[in-house]
Amino acid sequence: MPQILNLRLFFSTNLSSPLLSSFKPSLYKPLKTPPKPLSLLPIFSYSPRRDRSFNLSKNRRNNSTIRENKSEELMEESASSANESVGFNKRRAEGRDKNDRPKNLQLKVRKLNPINTISYVQILGTGMDTQDTSPSVLLFFDNQRFIFNAGEIDHIFLSRVCSETAGGLPGLLLTLAGMGDEGMSVKIWGPSDLKYLVDAMRMFIPNAAMIHTHSFGPAPNADEGTLALANFTNPIVLIDDEVVKISAILLRPSCSGSSHLAPASINLKPGDISVIYICELSEIKGKFDPAKAKALGLNPGPNYRELQLGNSVMSDHQNIMVHPTDVLGPSIPGPIVLLIDCPTLSHLQELLSIETLEGYYTDSVDEHPDSIKSVNCIIHLSPSSLTKTTEYQKWMKRFGEAQHIMAGHEIKNMEIPILKASARVTARLNYLCPQFFPAPGFWSLQNFNNFTPESISSTEGSFSKLNESISAENLLKFHLRPYAQLGVDKSGIPSLSTPTEIVDELLSEIPEIVDSLHQVNQLWHEKSETNNADKRESIVMIEEPWLNENTMNLVEQSTGASIDGTSYLDSEAGLPTCLENVTREDMEIVLLGTGSSQPSKYRNVSSIYINLFSKGSLLLDCGEGTLGQLKRRFGVKGADDAVKRLQCIWISHIHADHHTGLARILSLRRELLRDISHEPLLVIGPRQLKRFLDAYQRLEDLDMQFLDCSYTTESSLATFEGTPEFSGEDSPPGSSHVIETSLFAKGNRMQNYWKNPVDIKAGFTILKNMKKVLEEAGLDALFSVPVVHCPQAFGVVIMASERLNGEGKTIPGWKLVYSGDTRPCPALIEASQGATVLIHEATFEDGMVEEAIARNHSTTGEAIEVGDSAGVYRIILTHFSQRYPKIPVFDETHMHKTCIGFDLMSVNLADLPVLPKVLPYLKQLFRNDMMADEFDDLLGPEV
Repeated sequence: MPQILNLRLFFSTNLSSPLLSSFKPSLYKPLKTPPKPLSLLPIFSYSPRRDRSFNLSKNRRNNSTIRENKSEELMEESASSANESVGFNKRRAEGRDKNDRPKNLQLKVRKLNPINTISYVQILGTGMDTQDTSPSVLLFFDNQRFIFNAGEIDHIFLSRVCSETAGGLPGLLLTLAGMGDEGMSVKIWGPSDLKYLVDAMRMFIPNAAMIHTHSFGPAPNADEGTLALANFTNPIVLIDDEVVKISAILLRPSCSGSSHLAPASINLKPGDISVIYICELSEIKGKFDPAKAKALGLNPGPNYRELQLGNSVMSDHQNIMVHPTDVLGPSIPGPIVLLIDCPTLSHLQELLSIETLEGYYTDSVDEHPDSIKSVNCIIHLSPSSLTKTTEYQKWMKRFGEAQHIMAGHEIKNMEIPILKASARVTARLNYLCPQFFPAPGFWSLQNFNNFTPESISSTEGSFSKLNESISAENLLKFHLRPYAQLGVDKSGIPSLSTPTEIVDELLSEIPEIVDSLHQVNQLWHEKSETNNADKRESIVMIEEPWLNENTMNLVEQSTGASIDGTSYLDSEAGLPTCLENVTREDMEIVLLGTGSSQPSKYRNVSSIYINLFSKGSLLLDCGEGTLGQLKRRFGVKGADDAVKRLQCIWISHIHADHHTGLARILSLRRELLRDISHEPLLVIGPRQLKRFLDAYQRLEDLDMQFLDCSYTTESSLATFEGTPEFSGEDSPPGSSHVIETSLFAKGNRMQNYWKNPVDIKAGFTILKNMKKVLEEAGLDALFSVPVVHCPQAFGVVIMASERLNGEGKTIPGWKLVYSGDTRPCPALIEASQGATVLIHEATFEDGMVEEAIARNHSTTGEAIEVGDSAGVYRIILTHFSQRYPKIPVFDETHMHKTCIGFDLMSVNLADLPVLPKVLPYLKQLFRNDMMADEFDDLLGPEV
């Protein structure tokens, strides 16, 4: 668990694990971790906490998935030997990890009771507080759960097949797969070729048997991936059991604008089809009247039960047949809920003309008095810009007294973060260090002054006059059963915690944080003074302890530049030369997700936004929820601008926590640039990712150009630049340029795990486009580095172009390295030589080396050693196991050039000198949590 200065309660041993004993023996210096004495905490430092899901490091290790009895097997699977210090899991690197084998999961069969049940419909999220997804709705019964637009679950229903409605589906399925020893299975329902979406996800969902898909509607055209128009108006019954009947009505865009075409000749893509879901709960039979039964000659017993079940019986004493209506009171009709997803005005024209909805309109009672069903609640997933139109509001009135819940990205929810715990931590970090943690960029309501019903040419039947309409709020409920509770329940709606309230709470909890705030501000004041001071005076102030003679020699060897002239480092100031005269408009690193495996309460999964300001931006990895994090950081409009300015997205490997947010980003960019001339976005990733994207593009156009990471390694790029086509020469007839790539450099012990011939000529056009993209972004190079994690896992190196300093001298640009997921490996260390910033994964603490080896991840100490070995200027640690919810465990002794990453942390290139110095103050924010953890460790797991 997290540690604080002088209060770390564990017994440590000296660690000596040189990463490059055979690679660069003159560079490596083993970490020195002297044993720390066991300190006793006074009893008043203990803060009891509930719902603790884990103990401290020693207890976690005892409960680890890597047991002592598996150590022999682990050593067999590890490729390390007695004289080599860095082990790794060879099976996992080759893609043969036995933990990824499919499970044979069976759907659960539940016993249902329509009478004694609790049921409600609940808004799980109104597209979140960031509007990055479609609203999600839960239909709850005691023994069944139905989710509409992905969120124990029995059925998931999609109102449309697209990234907006299904963006959270991969993460949900992975969560279900990891529950218990066997995981959980789920049925997924959706229109048209939902199958293509799920088949695409099977590439990274490990337990394929858990997904049971049910597509409905017209079959897709196998040749074109489109849908031929058919009869869309008939309801399709999906579920019909003792408690609920769920039907679907397909809704397509109106073809009235294409009247010159016959309806049968019009093809639609699956994303164009939306669904209206009708949920009808079973009726409750009337109360049984024993007096009537006795009068009809029935004896108490089995016949009473049969009548209550709706079956007719023969009288015991009279020669007559007794029917249920003879002895039961009036039945109570079951509540009815409609979910309407009408995404565009074109869909609205079809919605208004659907004849099968006539049976639910109260204004049709005169025509069909016996067949009208009363609707109790309608949840509108349609966008608010559409629901405020006159036509839509008139249509809503046809349902009489039904309760309308408007869930289509309502403004009200944008001021209330749905992830309150994360928002609380962000507000605290912003108070202490706003330079690295800017205030979240949510729009306040005043930004919407121009977005009112009056601006949508709606006068008659305005939204405010619909007395039975309310705005959806997160966790709003509408009770369906018991019947006595039928109606809206707002008791679960989260309250708004303002930043002021959070800061007041912080000051009450940690009063001395005010002094820390002043000291953090002083760091930037000193930095400003240093920048204006004489260089001779600045030596003492900013010289880094790691810039020793060995490191200087390393930089000379790796860059070919001398310490004089245009060297990487300024020998007088002790700073990388690339930071000379930098501005705040050069480059900024925004950590959108710093957790591993799956999103947690405090950390989202991997994604890094590289802001190049006027020159565009890059994304390194794009885990689930990346768009939501962009909107939390930059605001709704600011995130749209950030997506439009993307030049390239780079994906490290195929694991779901690194790429499942990609389709949502690409589809939004296509939509934002729909009326603007633009080029497809360059996506660089492992070849398995292309299979997923190709399958997904059958659902919606992603407007992207894919490039295999294997084409962007240094050796591949060198071959590309040496081709006659690149140099302007004619290529000999029939010639091709094929090179062999392996996982690591020739002669390395981890060389031959997989080989892949790369045909440079096949990717020539895209490679030329990549070079153009880099030039426009002010970058000199971007190349991928094979690393040790799984097949086709990569790190990346990005180098900015050279520039002139204030004296007219040419100085090198900055260099950024991102490790992706990996064990420490020589290839990455060599590629990181002299880097300005190394962003390295640090999934586990130093005491969990066996777990790190088994999963092919790194510990915090190993990540720091990689940076030390490569002579990098600054190290940012990320990709922490979710067992560390707020701050990971690390050894402060070696953090002099390292900082811990947090979600939404923004590190400007100009602020790198200050970066490691803020860490002690950031730790103070989590002091009480760490003290409680350490006290738990002292008392043992029984506490």
